[in-house]
Amino acid sequence: MFDSLYHYPSVLARHREGPSAEDRDRFLAHCADYGAAQTTLLRLAPELLLIARRIDVSGARMVRLEEVKAAADRWVGYQRRHHRIRSARFSRERFVQVATHWLRFLGRLQEPEQAPQAFAELSVEWARHLREERGLSAHTIHNQCWHVQAFLNWLSEQGGGLAELRLEQVDAFLALKRERGWCRVSMASAASALRSFFRYAGKQGWCSVRLAAGIEGPRLFSHEALPVGPKWEDVQRLIASTDTNDHQDIRDRAILLLLAVYGLRSGEIVALTLDDVVWEQNVLHVSRPKQRRKQDYPLAAEVGEAILRYLEQVRPRIRSRCLFLTMKAPFRPLVATSLHYLVSSRLKALDICCPRRGPHALRHACATQLVAEGLSLKQIGDHLGHRSAYATRTYAKVDLTGLRQVADFALGDLL
Repeated sequence: MFDSLYHYPSVLARHREGPSAEDRDRFLAHCADYGAAQTTLLRLAPELLLIARRIDVSGARMVRLEEVKAAADRWVGYQRRHHRIRSARFSRERFVQVATHWLRFLGRLQEPEQAPQAFAELSVEWARHLREERGLSAHTIHNQCWHVQAFLNWLSEQGGGLAELRLEQVDAFLALKRERGWCRVSMASAASALRSFFRYAGKQGWCSVRLAAGIEGPRLFSHEALPVGPKWEDVQRLIASTDTNDHQDIRDRAILLLLAVYGLRSGEIVALTLDDVVWEQNVLHVSRPKQRRKQDYPLAAEVGEAILRYLEQVRPRIRSRCLFLTMKAPFRPLVATSLHYLVSSRLKALDICCPRRGPHALRHACATQLVAEGLSLKQIGDHLGHRSAYATRTYAKVDLTGLRQVADFALGDLL
């Protein structure tokens, strides 16, 4: 990598002859493989040389984070004495960031030990039960364990244990979450997770067997709310706003079309790979985590054109097989939170009003449009990847045309 970055013999010799030259060169090549620009590598190489001179990485010794921070402080003090900087914040943060990334790449960073979570062994055992005996998905297990671990941490702070746990303590925990702004759905999810955990804990003898039956959350009514997606005209306006030559718009157009046309969840989009688009057969493979299988869709012409344009003009040429990547180096696969910001910021910029502005709002808009087109709930459920028609029933409430026809028919018979 040094040969491709530097041409002056003196500069090239300085980097080649500096300490840990081979390790620095490997890290630069690693960054280049992940799409780091030439200018980024030119800024990174001198920083690595500086770090290698101030932190001893010889042999196989592990480097503690405290040692990295101490070296950063010495470097900042040196710069101040020579009047090279006015503020030490950026220089110190840059030193620590690059050093930790490099040492972690080499496997030489001694990570600080995290404080053990309260009742960790019980949480691990319960997660194993959910996975191996109940067969729940990884996403469901993660959500339930998060709620239970939050309660166990709170209980540990109160100085209590499971054996002497009382129902009043569980109620106090849920009341605390309500005071901190948790909505009814979150409260109900927490209560359900705690009920499931204490039912298992009671059978294992960790706590009273009667505790689970007394845990109550707010009552949720089936289909109590209407779908919260924007109007279809607003969805079309949203997609039309990305019809430009801007690289970000090209990528976001493909994502928005997948959300609106197929009603995909954000997790299903970030899980798409290059192999999921079968161009020869015009098929799109979508992994359905709740169903633990892949679902095939015909690749719509507009969606296929948007994805192809993104691949040809925008997507970085890196080894990752994930379909959608970040726009700036180091290039990484998108995460679900990135899609939430993508959708919400664009809806806000267009002044499109709807109760929720995340990617799931476009899924609701897709289903509502399918109802308006006259598709049956079974067809809509299959399109959205629902496991049963029960999950699709909420969209029947937005079929105002059909409901009016039923009302007109019934009134006609009565009159």
